[in-house]
Amino acid sequence: MCAMVENNLSDDYINVSRKCNIYKMRKFHKRMEYKELLQRAKMQVPKGLQEKERFEIPKVVGHIEGAKTIITNFTTITSTLRRQPEHMLKYLLRELATPGDIRSGRLVLGAKTSAQKINQKIKEYADEFVFCPECGKPDTDIKKEGDLNTLSCSVCGTRRVVKRI
Repeated sequence: MCAMVENNLSDDYINVSRKCNIYKMRKFHKRMEYKELLQRAKMQVPKGLQEKERFEIPKVVGHIEGAKTIITNFTTITSTLRRQPEHMLKYLLRELATPGDIRSGRLVLGAKTSAQKINQKIKEYADEFVFCPECGKPDTDIKKEGDLNTLSCSVCGTRRVVKRI
């Protein structure tokens, strides 16, 4: 509507021009109201809910005793990832190149290992054996089909072969 009258400099042009400006201002104010409402709503949402994803891998909690590293929340991590503790143990021992075992729900590694390195290996484990390669969701199961282990996603239905540990 505004562009149609640009060539005519009569009184009609001034009236249409004013109407265009009023229309633009109303549109601007509606946009501002929406942005203000959105900002107010965002401020009312707790910080923890804004920043977290649906699924978060717990960080390791533990300590070093002499030459051993003890992870006290190992069963919590495996239950969050919905994997067998023995499966994850096998992966971690191979990747960290250290002996170890599970004693009363705690992971005992036979070497001093930093929490950062263990967290990194758990993330790699989750990327390979937990998260779906198609949709990225953690809603997967490892099923044994003959000689192969397959990762099946319950969200999108994708199936892929995963290596044995």
